[in-house]
Amino acid sequence: MERTSFAGWPDCVRLANRAIELIVTTAVGPRVIVCGRPGGPNLFATFPDQLGRTGGDEWRIYGGHRLWHAPEAKPRTYAPDNEPVAVAVVDGWVRFTPPIERENRIQKEIDLRLLGEAPAAEVLHRLINRGPWPVTLAPWALSVMRPGGVAVAPWPSRPTPDQLLPNRALILWPYTDPADPRLRLGSRYLRIAQDAAASRPLKVGLTADDGWAGYAVDGFLFLKRFEYRDGAPYPDLGSAFACYTAAAFLELETLGPLVTLAPGEAAEHREQWFLFDGADARDDEAIDRTIRPRVSEAQAIAAAGGPPR
Repeated sequence: MERTSFAGWPDCVRLANRAIELIVTTAVGPRVIVCGRPGGPNLFATFPDQLGRTGGDEWRIYGGHRLWHAPEAKPRTYAPDNEPVAVAVVDGWVRFTPPIERENRIQKEIDLRLLGEAPAAEVLHRLINRGPWPVTLAPWALSVMRPGGVAVAPWPSRPTPDQLLPNRALILWPYTDPADPRLRLGSRYLRIAQDAAASRPLKVGLTADDGWAGYAVDGFLFLKRFEYRDGAPYPDLGSAFACYTAAAFLELETLGPLVTLAPGEAAEHREQWFLFDGADARDDEAIDRTIRPRVSEAQAIAAAGGPPR
């Protein structure tokens, strides 16, 4: 861990090995504002008009990776996070703790660590109820990806008794056009293309019981692994994975189950990130050839990294 500056924000935290670099803001957010190869392109999106800004009462996207709580609602979800963030090293993790949300009394925490010398990191998201009454919510982890790529997620594949019951759902938001050409339904994979010429947003969700999704852009693959809890109540009609895209970016989102937190209780949601080269998401066959093997490689890296601390 080292301190650095990024795009006008001072005192950012940089975690890096030879294969992956992460930079996290502490003047606002926190946002994991950079993810990529050391010295290479940032796979996360940023927005020039917001770089280096601090303070104010409005919520800003900033870019990068953030933690929210679902289900989405205004103004609750859009609590501003424009103030300084505390940083501590806790049992091998770097913990980022912003101020308690004044309106909601929810405390967010993001714990981050690299997985040895692999191109991989582990991210533990935590929501703590600091208010005087129970709150029902779900942890919601959103990675804002740079334009020009394609998001990929496998269709749910768990069998049902005698294959008589459904085992998958594609969830559409009210502004999503099922005929939108960015939405590409393959035999084995769902693909969502980011298009800078798009005139309207698109968002879809999946039950996502395979526990992985990725974003292929400029020959790179950003891969997420996450836990799916069978039978748990997920928000947004059962979405453990969601993808939102507009003209400037694409969001790769995972969610934990809905829980009711008594005062002082916490909910956690874990992601593992992997960065690989050589991704091709043009069709199912290309995904089978260039992305599916990376999912197995990611599983091996995670196993070698040992149990979470």
